[in-house]
Amino acid sequence: MAAGTIRYWAAAKAAAGTAEEPYAATTLAEALDAARTRHPGELVRVLLRCSFLVDGAPVGARRHETVRLAEGGTVEVLPPFAGG
Repeated sequence: MAAGTIRYWAAAKAAAGTAEEPYAATTLAEALDAARTRHPGELVRVLLRCSFLVDGAPVGARRHETVRLAEGGTVEVLPPFAGG
């Protein structure tokens, strides 16, 4: 299991009520499941529309169960931005 940081942007930040928090997970799917448990409600809905960067690399269409997280890594949670 790796420990790192999840950073929330825009609507995800508002829904989580925080700009960032730690993760302890092996995959992106595990980290997001834990975030959904910590922040039930609006964040669960927002995450359905988000894209993700893991250590600066886009996740794209890869299954979240296959995206491994690194010790000291960063997950960026990016909701759709108007005009961007």
